[in-house]
Amino acid sequence: MNPFELNQDDAAGRVGLGCASFARDYSTDADAEGGIRLAWERGVRYFDVAPMYGSGAAEHRLGLNLAGQDRDRFVVSSKVGRLVNDPDANGVGESWRFDFTADGIRRSIEASLRRLRMDRIDILFIHDPNDHWQTAIDEAWPVLENLRSQGVIRAVGAGMTQAPMLARFARETDMDLFLLAGRYSLLDRTALDEFFPTCLEKGMRVLVAQALHGGLIDGVPDPQLYYRPTTQETKDRVERIAAICHAHGVPTAAAAIQFPLAHSAVAGVLTGPSNAEQLGQNLDWLNTDVPPEVWSSLKEAGLLEPDTSVPAQEMHAP
Repeated sequence: MNPFELNQDDAAGRVGLGCASFARDYSTDADAEGGIRLAWERGVRYFDVAPMYGSGAAEHRLGLNLAGQDRDRFVVSSKVGRLVNDPDANGVGESWRFDFTADGIRRSIEASLRRLRMDRIDILFIHDPNDHWQTAIDEAWPVLENLRSQGVIRAVGAGMTQAPMLARFARETDMDLFLLAGRYSLLDRTALDEFFPTCLEKGMRVLVAQALHGGLIDGVPDPQLYYRPTTQETKDRVERIAAICHAHGVPTAAAAIQFPLAHSAVAGVLTGPSNAEQLGQNLDWLNTDVPPEVWSSLKEAGLLEPDTSVPAQEMHAP
């Protein structure tokens, strides 16, 4: 399934709204409302969320703000592998726990539907099963596969911040698509080692998240990479990339957020703002002209491999 299939002729193209930042720790109810409203106004019709995000808060906020829209006009993905502890009347708790068992998966889906106020979830991802491979493959995957065969859900996948285990899912299952965070970007292309080739071989698609690495690529103070302090080597690499982009009058973030779209395995990118202002900026970056000289200069500087796929100028979002 292509989650952007509703938008093939729409200006929003291949952009989805990742709702992780609409959890309580990062944004307010008003931030979430403004961000989701602007996404809709700008033509975004794919929304990704998970029980983990704010222990149910992000799902609750997404459902609340999409309640008035025609359900057939947008696509929602959520995730399994976490259960919210002690949920309140809205299904929101203060914490969550891992659960990749078959029973846990069914309970997770039921709870997500209540929080989202929806009668279906289009796509379900097994969420970061790093230390739970066996349970995920033996119990979570069969439940989702069965729900897909019944037509209850349209597509099944796995979402992770690492590529090797996703490659294993691709080899050993017939999942539809994957959500890969931070491993195909201007700073990290480990997805090319095994994961992307396997997906291409099996006709599976990939959604790319964290192309901006939490703002690292755009020079935020005290940046982290994969939730750890950034090394000097990485900072130097970011500065070199930025120098080339700026020499051509291009914001580094514009090149970074557009870059993944060029690979044939990539169905689209998720942008993960915490408010409308950030979302508007991200969408503007997706619509910024990045001249071919930027990509050729990055290759000449050894910052991109010579055979790396790069975007064509006509690839823009709203």
